Amino acid sequence: MALHPSVAAVRRAVRRALADLEAPATVLVACSGGPDSVALLDATVVEGHRAGLRVAGATVDHGLQDGSAELAARVVAQMAEMGADETLSARVRVEAGGLGPEAAARRARYAVLGEMATHLGAAAVLLGHTRDDQAETVLLGLTRGSGGRSLAGMRRAFDGYRRPLLDVPRLDTETACQVQGREVWSDPHNEDHGYTRVRVRRVVLPVLEDQLGPGVAATLARTADQLRVDMDLLDDLAEAAHQRLADPADGSLPVPDLAAEPDAVRRRVLRLAALTAGAPASELFHEHVLGLDALVTDWHGQRWVDLPGHCRGTRVQGRIRVTRSTGPGAGPDTPGN
Repeated sequence: MALHPSVAAVRRAVRRALADLEAPATVLVACSGGPDSVALLDATVVEGHRAGLRVAGATVDHGLQDGSAELAARVVAQMAEMGADETLSARVRVEAGGLGPEAAARRARYAVLGEMATHLGAAAVLLGHTRDDQAETVLLGLTRGSGGRSLAGMRRAFDGYRRPLLDVPRLDTETACQVQGREVWSDPHNEDHGYTRVRVRRVVLPVLEDQLGPGVAATLARTADQLRVDMDLLDDLAEAAHQRLADPADGSLPVPDLAAEPDAVRRRVLRLAALTAGAPASELFHEHVLGLDALVTDWHGQRWVDLPGHCRGTRVQGRIRVTRSTGPGAGPDTPGN
């Protein structure tokens, strides 16, 4: 009997994502109980077992809703019923720490998934983000003016994590669950228009599809793929420049050499310097990098640039230094240095 096209699409995407793994490697699948992750686990069990892989399912209870513990227990039972070789569940404490609720939950989730992967010796952790999620991410980055890296969307793979379904529309994951009789959970947060992403999903993208024609989500996702190649190249060039220019003793960077770099590379080098000094990536914005860049390209005696994480960028004796702020620090160069 032929597979339903939606089931086939999900399985094909998963098969490609697992192609480089060798038996008897373990794959950990993050499963919330929603249609995307349930379809992902279902396909991974089939394709993984066919390739001789061991498939584990994991669910994370964020404790943010009433009945979350009961939901986690149901997801664990469902993962076992679907054929996962092992099931894991963890409850995390979501602490904002200056982040929004979504970002804080994501940070807690990734932390515990990383611990689970280490415990299992997993070769990869699979995440259920779809093409629609990618389109939403690109659109949000565009409206926030977040730059090329944000417009490049979610990466297909990073630090042992993989997103097999970035080319699969959400309609296919939902349909795959329906035709296979899989029970799925609908997160009430996905209907809460208080979240920007929900408004993008429920209001903005449908309006764009209605006014511009179908295929907007696919086009946005394709744009992310195209931009990501360029962003990766620029990041590689910046990392090489940072390694070449940074003083091994204090990480300082020579102004003349920085000024000779193209804008896109120089600003990435300065961002790397700030991250190396301890500025948190989630709080380091384009305006901060432009402030550092002005120390190189538009310096008129300004003493320093304050950065997140109690960091400070200064220009001293013809070099840019980014350090943890412990006081006023050294004075600026004399003009012309």
